[in-house]
Amino acid sequence: MISQKKIIEVKNLVKKYDDLTAVNDISFDVYEGEIFGLLGPNGAGKTTTLEIMETLREQTSGEVLVDGLSVTTQKNQVKKIIGVQLQQSGFYPNLTLFELIKLFAGLYNIETDAMEVLELVGLKEKAKAIYKTLSGGQKQRFAVATTIINKPKIVFLDEPTTGLDPQARRNLWELIQNIRDTGSTVVLTTHYMDEAEKLCDRVGIVDSGKIIQLDTPGNLIDNLLAKGFTREEKLKHASLEDVFIHLTGKDLRDE
Repeated sequence: MISQKKIIEVKNLVKKYDDLTAVNDISFDVYEGEIFGLLGPNGAGKTTTLEIMETLREQTSGEVLVDGLSVTTQKNQVKKIIGVQLQQSGFYPNLTLFELIKLFAGLYNIETDAMEVLELVGLKEKAKAIYKTLSGGQKQRFAVATTIINKPKIVFLDEPTTGLDPQARRNLWELIQNIRDTGSTVVLTTHYMDEAEKLCDRVGIVDSGKIIQLDTPGNLIDNLLAKGFTREEKLKHASLEDVFIHLTGKDLRDE
């Protein structure tokens, strides 16, 4: 359930690289218990903004507070309460999933039940599998597993379903919703607008380093329709992806 507590506060955030301003005076809040999406074209500044919130990149100016902690002066405290999705290159390819979970738990300096973590993402039966032998969907689910090892207050996901087939993509949607339902706030980026509409309680649309709209997906769509927008082609009540799932089933094809 979404609360009125601001768990992330971004205030007048600026990030410059020489003459390029990647993030241009962005301000927004994320509330505890919501799934918040940052949307925008390539180069819009959304990933840079995400990395500053994750303490992976330093801002030029402005302030970011995560659960009241400054990402600039209290990085170590922030890192203890967040989970960050790693890229696939961040994993040792010849270790088993069980070994990798134990390794990451050691980095967090915590005890964890590796089998329980793997079960949460539907990979318990793959505990003894070598990471490099996993399918694309399994690797994405394992990347999400590494974000919840420390039971974080906030989980950051950067384009979590890119390259996945429809079954794996929808399975990951359910996993993201489950993470939120178990008490974590989720902040994600995605290029899939249907994904943002399905998952996100609110979205911020970023372009040229600025947030140009911030609202619920429903309100943004209603506002566009109120301006007289109509599709050239009448929208059907199902998509081709719905047809695909209906014909092939919802079961994952990970083998």
